[in-house]
Amino acid sequence: MTSTGAPSERPQDESVPKHSTSAHEKRMAHEQLAVCCLGQVEGKAVLITGCDKGFGHALAKQLHAKGFTVFAGCLQTGENGARELESMQSDRMKVLQLNVCSDQEVAQAVEFVKKKLKEPEKGLWGVVNNAGVTTFGDVEFTRLDKYREVADINLWGTVRVTQAFLPLVRRARGRVVNVSSMYGRIVSPSRSCYCVSKFGVSAFSDCLRQEMYRWGVRVILIEPGNFMAATGILTRDGVDARGEELWRGASKTVQEDYGKAYITHQITQMKSFVGSGLKDMSLVLNDITDALVSKRPYNRYNPMSAYWWVKLHIMAHLPTAVADWLYIR
Repeated sequence: MTSTGAPSERPQDESVPKHSTSAHEKRMAHEQLAVCCLGQVEGKAVLITGCDKGFGHALAKQLHAKGFTVFAGCLQTGENGARELESMQSDRMKVLQLNVCSDQEVAQAVEFVKKKLKEPEKGLWGVVNNAGVTTFGDVEFTRLDKYREVADINLWGTVRVTQAFLPLVRRARGRVVNVSSMYGRIVSPSRSCYCVSKFGVSAFSDCLRQEMYRWGVRVILIEPGNFMAATGILTRDGVDARGEELWRGASKTVQEDYGKAYITHQITQMKSFVGSGLKDMSLVLNDITDALVSKRPYNRYNPMSAYWWVKLHIMAHLPTAVADWLYIR
């Protein structure tokens, strides 16, 4: 379901993967987007969480380049990512301290945004809930505290920020864009901790989308595929540390039943994923941008390679026994 006509002709369910085969095509796509949406972007402001690095950092730069006023929420405002954004010295790039797990910092962020908006009575055009973490580990090796830790950032952080900023977004009849994952729709062994949080983000977004229609607010899900190479969200050192944590935290019974070789093999597997996937973030960045500027955005965007797009739809729509047989057993 690709869009070939005017924005009003777009289907509303979800996008299909887009592949820019050359730097020229990417540049042309960016220029066309800027031209057709320039009037819509001018004067609009967007809050983004998780701008220290990865998608959030790159998105802050891209939206700023397209004319948005960007409120870039960073976990560590004194670190390199935040300092790089501040060094742009633009009145449309506003860096703020924002830990999505902190009620106090989120409340302070709302007040900061209200003070900095030129016309706060007109609201805030968009919120992009991007902050997130990943992890791995089989259910029997993963402590309940780790489930809570990941969900507190990925899920409850999204809920917390959304609730706090919704009054401003409703005034603008704007957009809430939540970055979930393909693992918000399908699952994988050793990823239950992450999948639980991202399935929660998807369910939350679907409910909120239906609630917000009456206000003219659009709620959009971004479900990226494998972009580990682009984001660096998983490192070899991080995999080693997590593997040791899993083994040390397991009960004696689990250690005896599985054996240390099981964890060693899992560490080796996870290390093979480090640096895998797409190295170019542009599919994700352009989909988020489209979600913010299109007159009729998709409800879901699936920025990913063709392989993952096919796997996503097979596992999401075929009987589970068939999908498990194809990819797991």
